[in-house]
Amino acid sequence: MFTNKDVETRTVFVINCLQHERKLKVENGEFLLEENTGNAVKKLTKFPFQKILALLVIGHITITTPLIEKCKRYGVALVVVKPNLRPVFYWADSAEGNFLLRKRQHELKPDDISVAKIIVRNKIENQLLCLRKTRRKDELVKGAILQCSESISQLENVSDYYMLMGIEGAVSKTFFAAYFSNLKWKGRKPRTRCDAINVTLDIGYTILFNFIECFVRMFGFDVYVGVYHRLWFKRKSLICDLEEPFRCIIDHAVLLAYNRKQFSEKDFEKVKSEYRLKKDETAKYYNVFCDALIKRKTDIFKFMQSYYRCFMGAKPASAYPKFIM
Repeated sequence: MFTNKDVETRTVFVINCLQHERKLKVENGEFLLEENTGNAVKKLTKFPFQKILALLVIGHITITTPLIEKCKRYGVALVVVKPNLRPVFYWADSAEGNFLLRKRQHELKPDDISVAKIIVRNKIENQLLCLRKTRRKDELVKGAILQCSESISQLENVSDYYMLMGIEGAVSKTFFAAYFSNLKWKGRKPRTRCDAINVTLDIGYTILFNFIECFVRMFGFDVYVGVYHRLWFKRKSLICDLEEPFRCIIDHAVLLAYNRKQFSEKDFEKVKSEYRLKKDETAKYYNVFCDALIKRKTDIFKFMQSYYRCFMGAKPASAYPKFIM
């Protein structure tokens, strides 16, 4: 199992394979990334496996057996997603045999929302911080700040799961409307591709989801058993849970990128009433989100490590970690 030092000294490689054919292999005991340009094979980078935490591949790639053997030896997670960011393959040989942890996950009572309340509270606290950082004083922002503050106080007395969901949903709706009001916000509609800003958020949240999963799997959790999101066919409910406090990183990156003109509606094309990011622009978007997350990798790891220790130690909800934006 990884330590804090491992995460601080190791790096997460994001490999963009959308425009060129690339290959991951081993050369002289080190990780090697090659690119086939048609006329020749070009070596892009070479790196010792001891310095790699995870390889996140976007697009199609060729992987060799010696590479998988090296990843297994040094505990390097390998994640491959399609150009549309849908996961194709996830491999990690970290703590899959941690049966006691999984046993405790399945023994958790469905009506126990104590840890779920901590997760939702942490999410709302970060939404509140994001709103305050805008330094705007219009009615939308003032109203959203007030609602966040009041909801944090209300959470103390919530004992019903559906009430908790209602508070979280209502706060998120108000938060988005205020936070993205200068971007012609029309409402959060996940996976509908109804406008550029919603597609941008979907891209960012998908990258965040895969990034969080890399860390969660290091400890051997059953990713399908959460404490807030309930069991659902093929849904990685625990990742959905632990993603919540970190969504603010993506929200902030999106607002910043649009304000700085890094992102624009012109980066998208409309196909059958759906907004789709142009292929030439994908690398720019992925880089912005991955850079924002990699800067926080130590914070994210320490959060997951502390969450694991609290869960295994059956500690009270008040002992569980918080991520402060």
